[in-house]
Amino acid sequence: MARISRRRRIGIIALISFGLIAVGAIFFPISMPHFELAAEVLWSPFGIPITNTMIGAWLTILVMGGIAYAATRKMRLVPHGLQNVMEASVEMLMNFVESIAGKENGRKFFPVVATIFIFVIANAWLALLPGFMSIGFWHTEGEEQVLIPLFRGANTDINVPLALALVSFIFVEYWGFRSHGFIRYMSKFVNVRQYFGGVGQMLRGRVRSGMGMLFSGIIDIFVGFIEMVSEMVRIMSFTFRLFGNMTAGEILIFSMMFLIPWVAAIPFYGLELFIGFVQALIFCGLTLVFLVMAVTPHEEH
Repeated sequence: MARISRRRRIGIIALISFGLIAVGAIFFPISMPHFELAAEVLWSPFGIPITNTMIGAWLTILVMGGIAYAATRKMRLVPHGLQNVMEASVEMLMNFVESIAGKENGRKFFPVVATIFIFVIANAWLALLPGFMSIGFWHTEGEEQVLIPLFRGANTDINVPLALALVSFIFVEYWGFRSHGFIRYMSKFVNVRQYFGGVGQMLRGRVRSGMGMLFSGIIDIFVGFIEMVSEMVRIMSFTFRLFGNMTAGEILIFSMMFLIPWVAAIPFYGLELFIGFVQALIFCGLTLVFLVMAVTPHEEH
């Protein structure tokens, strides 16, 4: 076979690159894309709105369920193939959880933490597949034709990060109440023992000790208020961190595909793969840390 010269190889590469750009320009209009922050409603059967992010979330559930079924359908004592990959992934997640929460608590927290991690990363990575944000229905808005995508990443719908944040919050508070009891755990937020103790001391005529207890009680009340506010702020921080990062990444890739189709978007796809992993790790990692803090006695904080 004749050896191709360096000049010809460069020419072939240039022609292929130009062809990819040209073909991409045919399929993607040379204009800035139309992007809506809110999820678009596709259908409303019985008055229930079905959005494209809901379809994306359902697709994630189906894909992950199919992978789990395929990996466990014919389980063997010595795993190989997909079973080996799944078992290795679960083992790494288990080691991560146990390294932070310990063996006993890690086994309790693992189902929640692992589910959050898998769901977030699966939503992020599936949204990078062809078809997401590119297959849909054309809709006329004024004189402009706008594409309403059939599939959209579930993480870019603020309702999905909010739902995950609420799940994280509920489980953190549940394990806190279960570990310490209702009264003891609530004393973390409403601690008026020192305050009323100081009031009692002053009524008995012990002004000096009563003033000291009263001052300490005011500090305890303020600290409890800060603790309560921080618990609520977690919901907002979890929600907007995931929603903001995933939405920004989708807009970036979407814009690059329109500016320079295919070629310029490739590095950003690698970046979004990494960001999806990092966001899933942060979400599940913070949930795990808050779970550990919730079951740890207040004296050990």
